[in-house]
Amino acid sequence: MTFAGDETMKTIGLIGGMSWESSAVYYRLLNEAARTRRGGLASADILLHSLDFSAVVALQKAGRWDLAGAMLAASAAKLEAAGAECILIGTNTMHLVADAVAAAVKVPLIDIVAVTGAALRAGGRQRPLLLATRYTMEHGFYHRRMEAACGLVPLVPDAAGRDLVHRVIFEELCQGTVSEASRAAMLEVIEAGRAAGADSVILGCTEICLLLDPDRLPLPGFDSTRLHAAAASEFALGTSGDQLRAKLAA
Repeated sequence: MTFAGDETMKTIGLIGGMSWESSAVYYRLLNEAARTRRGGLASADILLHSLDFSAVVALQKAGRWDLAGAMLAASAAKLEAAGAECILIGTNTMHLVADAVAAAVKVPLIDIVAVTGAALRAGGRQRPLLLATRYTMEHGFYHRRMEAACGLVPLVPDAAGRDLVHRVIFEELCQGTVSEASRAAMLEVIEAGRAAGADSVILGCTEICLLLDPDRLPLPGFDSTRLHAAAASEFALGTSGDQLRAKLAA
């Protein structure tokens, strides 16, 4: 797609629906970035495949990450066949199967863990508090990748805090509910993390930005949704796949 000024925008392929509440945030952020860059009536060139989140959650609960990976890999392949020039998985938790998704396509997978880690590293942070689903906080994939790629050592809330964050994500935010009581409770979890030595906060679930403003927290906040969308927009508006990989590895 070509905008005024003969600048070509690459097509972004978004695997969404996990949940659709955060997919709507991605859609807004990607389009805002295109308008800011190009002005006027410019909008982003996006292909969205929205999955049935209930089916994904059933596989998560059953521990069938192999089947979940196959589902998302098939989605990525459909997006590539339709013309997508990069792939986004619009959720942190499902980056647990990022390798399967990346292997299914030839176009770049813009990885939310790598993007968030690069931002933390650039900000001089080392011990971020990770707020996310139970799968992301407890499985270990996120911590291993953050430490290996970025030298970061994420902390997680205690058991009660993890229960709270997981419940708020699935029972409230993914179902369109934003509660002041839950916002206050999440801020208490962050305060506890600061007391335990955290130097920053990762909003490590793409719905948490619906509840918490990363710029108004007791610790510096890093919103994975905003960072992920910004990286995709940068790629779509002029960064090559090789340039993107080099930037994230720097």
